Amino acid sequence: MTGHAGFKDRTRLAAARERLLDAVEPVDGTDRVSVAEADGRVLAGAVTPRRPVPHYERAAMDGYAVVAESTFGSSEHSPAVLDVAEQESDPAETPAVDRRTAVRVHTGSELPAGADAVVMVEATETFGDEVEVRESVTVGENVAPVGEDVPGDAELYGDGHRLRPSDLGLLRSVGVDAVEAYEPPTVDVIPTGDELVDADPDPGEVVETNALAVSRYVERWGGTATYRDVVPDDRAALRAAVERGLTADLVVTTGGSSVGERDLIADVVGDRGTVLEHGLAIKPGHPVGFGVVEDTPVLMLPGYPVSCIVTAVQLLRPALKRAGHLPVPEHPRTTATLDRKLASEPGVRTFARVSLDPGADTDPGADANATAGRAEAAADADAAAERAERRAVPVRTGGAGVLSSVTDADGWVTVPESVEGVDAGERVVVEDWEYRP
Repeated sequence: MTGHAGFKDRTRLAAARERLLDAVEPVDGTDRVSVAEADGRVLAGAVTPRRPVPHYERAAMDGYAVVAESTFGSSEHSPAVLDVAEQESDPAETPAVDRRTAVRVHTGSELPAGADAVVMVEATETFGDEVEVRESVTVGENVAPVGEDVPGDAELYGDGHRLRPSDLGLLRSVGVDAVEAYEPPTVDVIPTGDELVDADPDPGEVVETNALAVSRYVERWGGTATYRDVVPDDRAALRAAVERGLTADLVVTTGGSSVGERDLIADVVGDRGTVLEHGLAIKPGHPVGFGVVEDTPVLMLPGYPVSCIVTAVQLLRPALKRAGHLPVPEHPRTTATLDRKLASEPGVRTFARVSLDPGADTDPGADANATAGRAEAAADADAAAERAERRAVPVRTGGAGVLSSVTDADGWVTVPESVEGVDAGERVVVEDWEYRP
């Protein structure tokens, strides 16, 4: 832990996150969901197919279904000559294939009875009711066997798999019309603060944005959010709001989480339950806290917009994933060269907002190099790549209340507690926290 004005101690982020996750129980309720409505839902149990795909032997090429042995030794100069039978729309009416016959088939057609291979149409020539086969085929050649795509005894998806649109198509193809899925975690999102309004603000008033953004993040991260009306800085009102939210799987408040006279939410949570952490060694967002009231986790996010978003990503996102039976995927990352120095405080994890400049190859000889020969161009490739590497440009290192610094950023650079700043020119990793999963 490390000290900070206003807080006796500040806990490091990793330890606090683990303590929060220990307080979160995965949701155990399930419901039956039609495949058409199951995008994004998390499976409660394994899913197996009702039928294999394909469920019949089918032609993998346009051509002629044959008995492979009837083509052995065939060539351009010595073709096999077979009688042609047409494939009927009703497979039961299509004549069976023997060593003297062939049936014209199309890609995806059911293989006629007796056939065990398909000769591509390019290797044949038809003369009236006969076809010359000018290439030999082996048993099973150009044939998709039963279950080639999905075997009938396969386990398609296991417990905890979050369904994607492509998964829905596969489920439907194997005859699965509905699945058992975990109910999404429910979250009560409560904005707090005397100064907050929903309409045009007067001087001293602020339009509520934090809880709106957080509720949408909840939906994006797999939960179901209830976006509540603003609650004033009043103990009784805050207590009533928290108690009303206890029917949800998780309660999230925004604002009032610091240690000023009007910052009451930590005391309210402490009076009704237990405050587990209050004050983390992160910047922005150090006034964040969380506790438990009647077995329901309560996450207290700061009121400054940037702090609110940073702490939602770092704490609410993994808590929701745990409640929803999901792993916490890493954010997409881009390596870039830092445009100018980033300052940070030792012992504090800093999330520095940056934009990504694509960079450009400004070498005046670049066009000449393109025509100067392969050897010279290859020699310059590394230098050109270095010039063109993306640059991370700090948007703002401070200003936790400046929301536009978030919307202008392409991601953030995480500066760990063990580092005191990052120098210009160093390579850094930019995390895209807005990525949807």
